[in-house]
Amino acid sequence: MIKNAVYNLFYFYELLIIIRIFMTWIPNINWEIQPIKTVRVITDAYLDIFRRFIPPIGGLDFSPIIALIVLQILQVVIVGVL
Repeated sequence: MIKNAVYNLFYFYELLIIIRIFMTWIPNINWEIQPIKTVRVITDAYLDIFRRFIPPIGGLDFSPIIALIVLQILQVVIVGVL
């Protein structure tokens, strides 16, 4: 029961990050309207950790990819322990 809940939380957060990635492809998006602002605030709290260490390369931000990989590793470890 708890194992499924934790797994689903990780999965939901991964989906939010993927949605955030797709939203960056939309030019002229207003990041201050809801629910876009909520997705940005929730995901940027985690993504900013990786943005400090991984600068954009050629104008592309690879930090979300690394963040997703780390999140999936954490998911496997934490859910495995439960």
